[in-house]
Amino acid sequence: MKNRFSFLFCLLVVFSSLFVSCGNKKSDTTVSSSNNRICTINGHESVDLGLPSGLKWATCNVGASSPEGYGDYYAWGETSTKSNYNSSTSTTYGKQMSSIAGNAQYDVARKKWGSPWRLPTEAEFQELIDNCTWEWTTQNGVNGYKVTSKKNGNSIFLPAAGERYDTSSYDQGSEGNYWSATPDESDTDGAEGIGFSEGGPSTSWCSRSLGHSLRPVSE
Repeated sequence: MKNRFSFLFCLLVVFSSLFVSCGNKKSDTTVSSSNNRICTINGHESVDLGLPSGLKWATCNVGASSPEGYGDYYAWGETSTKSNYNSSTSTTYGKQMSSIAGNAQYDVARKKWGSPWRLPTEAEFQELIDNCTWEWTTQNGVNGYKVTSKKNGNSIFLPAAGERYDTSSYDQGSEGNYWSATPDESDTDGAEGIGFSEGGPSTSWCSRSLGHSLRPVSE
């Protein structure tokens, strides 16, 4: 009996070591080639960048299967892609709205990836700018920014996926545009996000009708 108990105890220890708690959720953990500590939540990977908020950033855009993938394009506050992006096809253009973070009716990350995933706010994009170094680079043939934590050295890659307007794509490979969950406080036609080119990143206003990339975060 003693030997059988010892065997079962050791087996339990082995299985327990295969899991790690990330954001109070049991998640598979792996280590990437860049030595990032990656937590997988609902099948999607996140990286701890050591940010003051404790927020984790996804390694891929919504709709992408790799960090370099452009993924899908969404108008602000919409949860489906479409063929034509303009003010007449926008469902939120001109509407008075509050933050859509975590609201599955408007937040694509929450709807498609589930809780705790959501869109970042404008302030959380600014936190990413302030607490990381941004290096314009080419990763696996794709232009974009390697965003590296000043605290722990972990990083994510944001591809320069451009944007969609009407039925066309623009600035792919030279600019990146990512929606936040934050609407413009005074202009119901616009919302906030982050934009970048080789010259650097900044939070910025854009028309809600444009098709932009989405990079989710988790608590």
